[in-house]
Amino acid sequence: MNIIKYLFAVAISCTVAAPALAQSAANYPSKTVRFIAPFPPGGSTDLLARLVAQKLTEAWGQQVIVENRGGAAGTIGVEAAARVAPDGYTIVMGHVGTFGVNPTLYPKLPYDAVRDFAPITVLATVPNGMAVHPSLPVKTVRDFVALARARPGELLYASGGSGSASHLAGEYFKLLTKINMVHVPYKGTAPAMASMISGETTMTITGMVALGPHVKSKRLKLLGVATLKRLAIAPDVPTIHESGVPGYDANQWYGVLTQAAVPRDIVNKLHADIVKVMARPDVRERLAADGAEAVANTPEQFAAHIQSEIARWAPVVKASGAKPG
Repeated sequence: MNIIKYLFAVAISCTVAAPALAQSAANYPSKTVRFIAPFPPGGSTDLLARLVAQKLTEAWGQQVIVENRGGAAGTIGVEAAARVAPDGYTIVMGHVGTFGVNPTLYPKLPYDAVRDFAPITVLATVPNGMAVHPSLPVKTVRDFVALARARPGELLYASGGSGSASHLAGEYFKLLTKINMVHVPYKGTAPAMASMISGETTMTITGMVALGPHVKSKRLKLLGVATLKRLAIAPDVPTIHESGVPGYDANQWYGVLTQAAVPRDIVNKLHADIVKVMARPDVRERLAADGAEAVANTPEQFAAHIQSEIARWAPVVKASGAKPG
C-alpha cells in the first residue's frame, strides 16, 4: 500500500512539474544571466563576451553580466561554469584553447570538454597570421621554410606562453613542414610582439588582431594567413595552405556553451537569440574591423567541431612536449 501511495505521489509531482518546466523555458530568461569569460579583462575572449552580453541584454530586457574568471589557461573559469546548477542562467565562452587544446595539454583537466557541456554556437573565428621580422631575408612562406631547413635550430619563434594558441600554431607548422625552430614563450601576446619588433625573435603565428597594427607600420612582415581560404580583409595575402604547407589551418575560435543538463528548449532559445545577435550588421562590422568573422552555427555543428579540434590538436600537443604554463 505504501509503495502504491509513493508511486501515485511521484506521478502527481511529475504532472505538476512538467508544465512548470515548459513555462520556465517559455519565460527564459526571467533573471540575470551570468556569462563567464575564462580569461582576464581586455583580451579577445572578454571583448567578444561583452559585445554579445550587451546585445542580449538589449534583446531580453534582462541583464547579462560578464564575469572574468581567468587563470590556468582558462581551466578555472570553465570548471566554474561546469559546476553550477544546470538551469541555463550560466553560460561560458569557449575557445580553441579551453576546448580544443586543454583536453590533451592537462592530464587531469577538471572538466570534460565533451560530456560536461551543451554547445550552443560558435560565435566567430579569428584568423592567425604568420609574421617575421623585416630583417629576415624572406618574402614568402616557402622562403621561410627553405631558410629554416638551411639553418636548423637557429630561427626563434615567439608565442604568448607554453601551451598557448600561438605556441601550438607554431608547433603545428613545424610538424607539417618538418623544420627545426626554437620556441621562445612569453607571458602573453604583448611581450611576444615586443620581442618580434625588437628582433629578439624572428617569427610568430598569432591573431591578426594583434599583428595588424605592426604589419601596417611595417615593423613586421606578414607572410601568410593560417586559413584555408584567403581573407576578405587581406585578399592579396596568400594562405599558408597554398604556400607549400597543404592542410595548414590554425585559427582561433570562440563559442558559447552551457551545462550538459540544461533543458533542450532553453539551449534552443539561447541558440536562436545569439544567432540573431551575430546576424546584426553592427556586430558583424565590429568583428570584421578586428579581422574576425561571425559564424553562428548549430549546436550539433559546434559539438562536432569540438570533437574535431581535440583530435586535431592532440598530436600537436604531444609532439611539442608542451606543458601547462
